[in-house]
Amino acid sequence: MEQTFQYAWIIPFLPLSVPILIGAGLLLFPSATKSLRRMWAFQSVLVLSIVMIFSINLSIQQLNSRATYQYVWAWILNNDFSLEFGYLIDPLTSIMSILITTVGILVLIYSDNYMFHDCGYLRFFAYMSFFSTAMLGLVTSSNLIQIYIFWELVGMCSYLLIGFWFTRPVAANACQKAFVTNRVGDFGLLLGILGFYWITGSFDFRDLFPIFNNLIFHNELNFLFVTWCAVLLFSGAVSKSAQFPLHVWLPDAMEGPTPISALIHAATMVAAGIFLVARLLPLFIIIPHIMNFISLIGIITLFFGATLALAQKDIKRGLAYSTMSQLGYMMLALGMGSSRSALFHLITHAYSKALLFLGSGSVIHSMQTIVGYSPTKSQNMVFMGGFKKHVPITKSAFLLGTLSLCGIPPLACFWSKDEILNDSWLYSAIFAIIAWSTTGLTAFYMFRIYLLTFEGHFNAHFQNFSGEKTTALYSISLWGKEGLKENNKNFHLLTLLIMKKSASFFSQKIDRIDQNVRTRSHPFLILSRFSKKKTFAYPSESDNTILFPILILVFFTFFVGFIGIPFNGVDLDILSKWLNPSINLLHQNSNNLMDWLEFTKDAVFSVNLAYLGISIAFFLYKPPYSPFSNFDFVNSLIKTNLKRLFSDKIKNGLYAWSYNRGYIDAFYATYLIGMMRRVSKFTHFFERKVVDGITNGVGLLNFFVGETIKSMGGGRISSYLFLYSSSVSMFLLIAFFFSRR
Repeated sequence: MEQTFQYAWIIPFLPLSVPILIGAGLLLFPSATKSLRRMWAFQSVLVLSIVMIFSINLSIQQLNSRATYQYVWAWILNNDFSLEFGYLIDPLTSIMSILITTVGILVLIYSDNYMFHDCGYLRFFAYMSFFSTAMLGLVTSSNLIQIYIFWELVGMCSYLLIGFWFTRPVAANACQKAFVTNRVGDFGLLLGILGFYWITGSFDFRDLFPIFNNLIFHNELNFLFVTWCAVLLFSGAVSKSAQFPLHVWLPDAMEGPTPISALIHAATMVAAGIFLVARLLPLFIIIPHIMNFISLIGIITLFFGATLALAQKDIKRGLAYSTMSQLGYMMLALGMGSSRSALFHLITHAYSKALLFLGSGSVIHSMQTIVGYSPTKSQNMVFMGGFKKHVPITKSAFLLGTLSLCGIPPLACFWSKDEILNDSWLYSAIFAIIAWSTTGLTAFYMFRIYLLTFEGHFNAHFQNFSGEKTTALYSISLWGKEGLKENNKNFHLLTLLIMKKSASFFSQKIDRIDQNVRTRSHPFLILSRFSKKKTFAYPSESDNTILFPILILVFFTFFVGFIGIPFNGVDLDILSKWLNPSINLLHQNSNNLMDWLEFTKDAVFSVNLAYLGISIAFFLYKPPYSPFSNFDFVNSLIKTNLKRLFSDKIKNGLYAWSYNRGYIDAFYATYLIGMMRRVSKFTHFFERKVVDGITNGVGLLNFFVGETIKSMGGGRISSYLFLYSSSVSMFLLIAFFFSRR
């Protein structure tokens, strides 16, 4: 077994061969490399598959032996200072490596078709493989400096991938925003690493944890300094995992290709922050107040993300805020000390969210095949609707992912989220109430996304909060609807109205044009000899290489939750066996065993809240043919109660709060960025007018003094002697005068 662990270095470094070979091929044989470009996609999948198989093998050995393995070698040696480089294989590493490789392989397969017609196809796969290398290197790191190196590489890869379409100004701004926001947290992480090295004298986890525990036990530390160092370490996780208040980069990251969004939100960048806190939990758990601070950030993030997702029109941004909220659940669990629940939810959420993002990418891919369709509208749910008939596989998969994220049994996220909710009651009643209420919000906004995208008909109309239809909109004139052309003034007025209105959106029947063209007759003219045939078009289901990863993720969404079910008499809790023992997880959830009756009592309330959120979403965004349409009395009763509960001012305020991202971006732009610009302008003015002014003034003064003295010179020595003697005499008289006084 130890011989197998000795080759664990291939986990981070084997995927690095792909970008190296692609770069060398483009440099030496550019034509051949570009003509055989799909070969590189196959190689990327093959290499990551080898890493996945190796990671699974190591995990099986750990399950059988309960062992951890660490191998290091000296990197820098200088007197008493020694910096080592190596890898650590423990349960946390095994979990993360399997998660990264499985999701990464599916995203790579998906990307082969999704990015096939993109001119940056090779560059995309080079970035993706390097991204996998950076993340795998991060999770196998054996010390803090090594973690920081790969941490920065993850940030660099995210910058390259978010800004993959860098010719679009929006994408270029988004990658810059993500990079700068993460630099704030990364600077704090670096200071925290240096602070703990100053305290313990070690970067290595083998020495860092016991030395720090010993110092705490003997009360030899300044707790204020230690707490600040811990907060600085945690700030790196705050930025990487999009926790409040450094979450602002996450929704803008949706400007990158959809496969990148799936990878970032499922198994790489946002998971890095959760991994870091889990890895450093032995430090945090013995520092007073830091665990409370972590749980506080988590509870704020989960509720804040859920409220911001309520009114988003971009399907990917709605899913992005959903990721932010679910990461808040994980951070809350870590702050409560329930590391098992946090990692369990990290696993289940990764597969469910990857399914949702790849499903949304399939929808976007279908929308972009429409002739003349704008890319900005292909992600806007306002212009969607009625997809269920034309993309049935994608619709079914997206629905299962939605149900999983809502916490509906027996899907994956139900088991992990319910465990966090139950643990929250033992920690804080206030936190528990907020966490449980967010389950209803999650169900509401997720089914809002599903209903606006897949249900209804094609002809877009919108209704106000009370459900009254106000107007109709034919979104794209190329869809063939007569009477509304793109240059028509009404088109622009209606488009402006629908983008500003605080409304729920639904689609009626409208004609779309894409590759799947069908010929139909007008229903009212079919009996007439003057009947005209019109060409109708609809979005079509994606290709098999796009659907295959989605179907595999459906399988994971169904069954991955069963690895953590802890029931009496049923030996299914593989996750607890996996995580015990582990050098980084000191606190295990004490409530690992429970019977069906107890579990049902705990779960029934959260499931009912989820069903309540789903029901409200159905009543507000219901398709015309839904079962709820037959209950007019119930519908009117609910609408009346909603009107009483929410006044127009409150409704508009809630909508504006959610749609404008809680005004956090505006606050940063006005006060933080605005203040920095004002300071920059002041320093620029001070440097030019004061610093340069003094320097230039001294130069001008010397010039004028020199010119004056030059004009006084006549060339006679007698005149110089007279002037010199007169000056000395005057100086002596003045000195004598002052000395007498």
